[in-house]
Amino acid sequence: MNEDLLSFIWRFQYFEKKGLETDEHMPLSILRPGHRNTNAGPDFSEARVSIDGVLWVGSVEIHVKSSDWRLHEHQHNGAYDGVILHVVWENDQPAMRRDGTAVPTLTLDGLVKASTIERYRCLLDERDTVPCNRQFGDVDSIRKYAMLDRVLLERLERKAMEIQQLLETNQQDWEQTAYQWLGRHFGFKLNDAPFQRLTTIVPWKILRKHTDRLIQVEALLFGCSGLVPPDSEDIYVRQLQQEFRFLSAKYRLGDDVMRLHEWKYARLRPAGFPTVRLAQFARLLCNTGGFLSRFVVSEHFDEIRGLFRIEQSAYWREHYLFEKKARAQVPVLGADSAHLLIVNAAVPLLVAYSKQRQQPDLLDKAIYWLSEIPAEDNRITREWASLGMRVKTAADSQALIEWFNNYCTPRQCLECMVGASLVRDA
Repeated sequence: MNEDLLSFIWRFQYFEKKGLETDEHMPLSILRPGHRNTNAGPDFSEARVSIDGVLWVGSVEIHVKSSDWRLHEHQHNGAYDGVILHVVWENDQPAMRRDGTAVPTLTLDGLVKASTIERYRCLLDERDTVPCNRQFGDVDSIRKYAMLDRVLLERLERKAMEIQQLLETNQQDWEQTAYQWLGRHFGFKLNDAPFQRLTTIVPWKILRKHTDRLIQVEALLFGCSGLVPPDSEDIYVRQLQQEFRFLSAKYRLGDDVMRLHEWKYARLRPAGFPTVRLAQFARLLCNTGGFLSRFVVSEHFDEIRGLFRIEQSAYWREHYLFEKKARAQVPVLGADSAHLLIVNAAVPLLVAYSKQRQQPDLLDKAIYWLSEIPAEDNRITREWASLGMRVKTAADSQALIEWFNNYCTPRQCLECMVGASLVRDA
């Protein structure tokens, strides 16, 4: 037995309640188990129980052993003075409040069907990456797709909170936040961190003054990135250096230049090198101006998709690296990369803005964008497809990735609508 399962049993009342008594032999009726508390303090709040004919309203605390109350020093914490019932699996010591009064205790051992515990243990012991792999087909589709909808919203909410934190750091400057968030995702995971650092060094308020001249935007970004070779006869490199000397002096940027070793090239195809991605990012900055306003006002998805189909400058259509001309033309940002940027950058920005401005229609738009993008193809989505789940759009794949990472991998089966339905008795 563990506390997660015990909380689950209490929350859904999966135990025998006929003739129920506290361990102190007082008749007990549970009118409302309470609301689960995910913050500090007792496990359930606003519970309603009748003990020996007296109505009590307050908190419920869950422990495997009643002695855990003292182990966790709840007897000294005023937050636990309002606990009206201590629910345990084993009662080995009375729980006392700060004023010395005893907390009524309910021991669930002997009241829970063995099959409920066994089903839970089977899920925990399962070696498949999706714990309910072998039983997944036994769960009705309504429950599965209800879970799919739930985890999609959870994923969007989680990313929106990350953006909200960034927004607070930027003192509610949405354009700087959108610039940094998009810049980070031009790193395509491997170079997320250096891209984010670069967008901090070169703020949007400086770049936006130069978006009418691509070479100056490239000079600011490449100059601060540390990627430009110091000594070169390459005409383009010398032009970047000349522009950067002037702009860095004007904006006092020279003291905070990144180092070459911060950027990653290993395991990347040449089209994904940070040099190429940085050139594409510079072009996007010049093409769009304010990102967020474009996302908010765009009516058609094709407009957003076209925004991310970026053709970098002439030099970077012929080079993957400085000074080394490519044998063939360097590809522009492809459809798959554009879709990833919309999924991971544009959609969360729109959701975060929707939440802050209380504009639910923007949330609907963000989900619509996801439904217009093909699903990602990776080991996670393939595993779900093998279980019969639809994986047609990015909305599906994003939800399934969240489900896998936040419920299946950490074995949070009791918080999953599918896992919970398999644990409880029919």
